[in-house]
Amino acid sequence: MSHQSIKLTKVCLSFPQKLCFEDFNADIHAGSRIAIIGQNGTGKSSLLKILLGSVEPSNGRLNVPEGIVFGYVSQTIQIYESKSGGERFNKALSNALSKRPDVLILDEPTNHLDVHNRQSLMRHLNKFSGTLIVATHDVELLRTCVDTFWCIQSGKIRLFKGSFDDLQQELNIERSSLQCELDSLEQQKRISHQKRMREQERAKRSRLMGEKHIRERKWPTIVSDEKMRRAVETAGKKNRALNQKREKLIEKLDELRLPEVIKPTFSLSSSKAQAKTILSISNGVVGYDKPILSHINFSMGGMERIALKGKNGSGKTTIVKAILNDSALDMDGSWMIPKTQDIGYLDQHYADLNPNKNALDILYAWAPHLAQAEARKHMNAFLFRKSEEVMALTSTLSGGEKARLSLALIAAKTPRLLILDEVTNNLDLETREHVIQVLRAFPGALLLISHDEDFLKAVGVETFYDVEMWK
Repeated sequence: MSHQSIKLTKVCLSFPQKLCFEDFNADIHAGSRIAIIGQNGTGKSSLLKILLGSVEPSNGRLNVPEGIVFGYVSQTIQIYESKSGGERFNKALSNALSKRPDVLILDEPTNHLDVHNRQSLMRHLNKFSGTLIVATHDVELLRTCVDTFWCIQSGKIRLFKGSFDDLQQELNIERSSLQCELDSLEQQKRISHQKRMREQERAKRSRLMGEKHIRERKWPTIVSDEKMRRAVETAGKKNRALNQKREKLIEKLDELRLPEVIKPTFSLSSSKAQAKTILSISNGVVGYDKPILSHINFSMGGMERIALKGKNGSGKTTIVKAILNDSALDMDGSWMIPKTQDIGYLDQHYADLNPNKNALDILYAWAPHLAQAEARKHMNAFLFRKSEEVMALTSTLSGGEKARLSLALIAAKTPRLLILDEVTNNLDLETREHVIQVLRAFPGALLLISHDEDFLKAVGVETFYDVEMWK
């Protein structure tokens, strides 16, 4: 499929309290395969809508040649409500492709897709001969289906051609180089400060000596004053130059956004987690009016990491609800499950966070044993550092902030069993890495539902149960 180039000239997107990006220039040629990446809230979905013409840029110009046909699948699919998330997406994608589009635009397409549907999507995208533009955090899609990246960061969009791994490597090299230069600059500042202190001490001695010489009429006051003035000016110029260079480096480093690392301290030690069985199901049956799954045989050790696999709608979440002792379910068989207070549950919607409370109050309610100083220190470890961050209502937090708050709660009062249901959906790459950092350090048992195989590998999952065998 061929089309004339789509041209963006000095495109800007801003809101009353926020600049997403500005002065963006790009040509989209036929057959381009572009991924838009960036933190949550940086304007990825809005940029897709600007390309579609459904949102006007705050400034700049978009030129779309006549006759170009667009196919579009949004992040939230409202139609086909009786179907699962994966089924909705497949229907919406089929509908978009039926238009034989020149340009296919997808917004977070792999959310809610099981492994089978994810692989099917990758095959479709790799066979698609038109122009592909996708906003995604999915590492596998970024590695296999695109070769051009629009990286939204610090109010700018950076263009990069190559593989995703090449992009990551280049960014890491730039960050390391800048960090080394900044470290070197800090050392220069320390040396300069020491020299300035010595110069001030020397100037003081010189002044005292000069005053003595003046009193003894050996040389006039003007000589002593001029020496001190030159010394102060020289030290001041050096310091100003160092400060200016440091500020420029910090600006560059901020543009690259070197991700911060979370190093959590858990209230449950590895020794207390114990290796004995924490969960056991024998000949389990679960359903509502009739069984959904039966002959469930499943057990977990106190520090084991297990993932539940299966197609969309196969019953993975039903098992989780049973372990959480959902009263709406009909259950049979032998179920040895932990006490409610020994289980932590985290889903992609962070439903347990009260939207009308601030982050600090939620922490106090969850872990009332924490003193104020301890609570602030704990929140600081999860990158809630400013007062406006810890005092903000949960309803105003971004998806990444909600994820970090949920992880902070888990660390403050650590459960023996932590259950996670598709927690990486909708997370930007930086927050995804934060989740991985915390789960790697988690000392208890982990039960996960996720279609993100890179994520499961990163957090140390080695055992998989396919719920299809319990049908």
